Amino acid sequence: MNPAANFTEIKHPVIARDLTILRNKKTDTANFRLALSRISTILAYHALNNISLESFEVETPIQTTTGYKLGTNIVVIPILRAGLGLVDAITTFVPDARVGHLGMYRDEVTKKPVDYYVNVPDGIENALVLVVDPMLATGGSACDAISFLKSKGAREIRFICLIAAPEGVEAVQKQFPEVAVITAALDERLNENKFIVPGLGDAGDRIFGTT
Repeated sequence: MNPAANFTEIKHPVIARDLTILRNKKTDTANFRLALSRISTILAYHALNNISLESFEVETPIQTTTGYKLGTNIVVIPILRAGLGLVDAITTFVPDARVGHLGMYRDEVTKKPVDYYVNVPDGIENALVLVVDPMLATGGSACDAISFLKSKGAREIRFICLIAAPEGVEAVQKQFPEVAVITAALDERLNENKFIVPGLGDAGDRIFGTT
C-alpha cells in the first residue's frame, strides 16, 4: 500500500516507547490509560498543527503587541466507546472544543459496524471535525462515521487513531480521499478475524478495564 499525501504516521521516540506499553498484554489498565494519554497528546498536536489563526491586539505589562486566537471551530467526535480515550488530549489543547458522540459496535458475524447512538453538535459545517477512534481496522466504522458527518454538513474532517491497518487506511482513502488520516502506527495487516496485527487487542476493553 502506498498511502496518499493525506496520510500521516507520526514517528516519535515517546510514541515508540508508549506503543510498546500499549501492545504489551501484561500492561494494567492504569498504565494503559497513561500511555494512551501521552500518545493522544502527540496526535492532537499534529492534528491541530496547521489550523488557521486570527490576530488581534493585546496589552502586555510593557506594551501593545499582536496576539492570536484559533480561527477555526473544533468539534471532536469519538466513536464510542473506545474513542473516548482520545478526547481529553484534544480538549486540553482546545478547551472550548465541542464534543459529539457516535455509538458503533462491530457485528462479530458480519464484521461490519452497527450504529446505536448519535449526538452531534450543530454547526459542524463550519468546523474542523476530528473523528477519533483508537483502531482503524477494516475502515468500516471510520467510513460510516465520515459518511454520516458529511450528510450532516461537515466539510473538513480529519480521522485520528492510535493504530491503523493498511486495509483500513486504503478503505478511507478510496472512499474519502480528502479526509486526512493521522496515526501513531501503521501495522502489518488484518488477521482472519479482522483484528489488527500485531495490534494491541480490544482498545475499549483495555481502556475501561473490561477484559
